Parts: sequence; structure tokens; C-alpha cells
Amino acid sequence: MKIPPSRYRCPLGKYQHHSDLDAVKETGWREQHILVISENDERLDFVEREIIRRIGNRLYGSLPRSKSHG
Repeated sequence: MKIPPSRYRCPLGKYQHHSDLDAVKETGWREQHILVISENDERLDFVEREIIRRIGNRLYGSLPRSKSHG
């Protein structure tokens, strides 16, 4: 007879709330003019992705490019 292992549920779990990350990003932009975006965001065209990458590199230094990024 197989008995499935019980999963321990943390008592603090009931206090945890899950946020819609896009809603948090939108609120950050609207209220504090903070933009959080990935250079790989599919909503951006090539030029916009390149601008985001260059700004990130200038402000925080360049990252080693992986083979998957081209």
C-alpha cells in the first residue's frame, strides 16, 4: 500500500499573498516612475530591447552573454 507523503504546511502561509507582478510593475511606474523590464520582453521590438540592454550595461555593467542570447 502506497501512502503519499504528507506535505508540511507552514503556519505562516496563510499570511502570504501573491501579487500580480505586472500589476506591481505598473504601480511602480505610475507612482514612482520606476521601470522594471527584461531586455527579453516580447512586447519590445529589437531597437527597444537594445536600448534597455545598453542602459542596463551603462548603469550596472555588462553581463557575460550566454550562447542563447546570440
